[in-house]
Amino acid sequence: MAKPAYNNILLKLSGEALLGELPFGIDDKMIKKISFEVKQVWEMGVSISIVIGGGNIFRGIKGAALGMDRASADYMGMLATVINGLALQDSLEKLDVPTRVISAIEMRQISEPYIRRRALRHLEKGRVVIFVAGTGNPYFTTDTAAALRAMEMGAQVLLKATKVDGVYDKDPMVYENAKLIEEITYIQVLDQNLKVMDSTAISMCMEYKLPIIVLNINKEGILKSIIEGKKVGTLVS
Repeated sequence: MAKPAYNNILLKLSGEALLGELPFGIDDKMIKKISFEVKQVWEMGVSISIVIGGGNIFRGIKGAALGMDRASADYMGMLATVINGLALQDSLEKLDVPTRVISAIEMRQISEPYIRRRALRHLEKGRVVIFVAGTGNPYFTTDTAAALRAMEMGAQVLLKATKVDGVYDKDPMVYENAKLIEEITYIQVLDQNLKVMDSTAISMCMEYKLPIIVLNINKEGILKSIIEGKKVGTLVS
């Protein structure tokens, strides 16, 4: 087997990625597909961390827009990420992939509390680590949590899973002539206000020179292709 292009990755999964064809909740087919993609990479000996969102169940920012207290709404969103993390753990372990769910908010009966050195030890032992509850703080998105955990875990790249092939010059869902941008800089993303990740996450990755690859998680073998060094999606660096 060829040497992997990356030995340590962090995958950022939005809650919407788990929707599949459903309007709400978790699509069993989609979570199985994602788990299989992760297993392919895990079998190549790559250390894998996952940060998962909760938008398929509850989005804190939407709750705040409806008049809820923003902090309370964000905590509810964090709880939604825990549900998704447990579902993904169950799916991965059915494929015989050892997995640990680590929460930024303590819930000892269902997950481990976040301790950086313990999380690193799980990766050393070959376990997939799923980080839930974001950073544990309101007002911070799971994108920011992904950038933070990627740096704490020593990831070489942050893989941002979406439903489109990468970053476009305009919304590909609206404009048929939208063009895929294969490479772009952090500053260009910020200046053009491209919705890759939130600006806090982009700024953190820029400061610590952590590359981001924006990819379409619906494509077969997409994660394996990246580990094999193939050019897919959009590279933000």
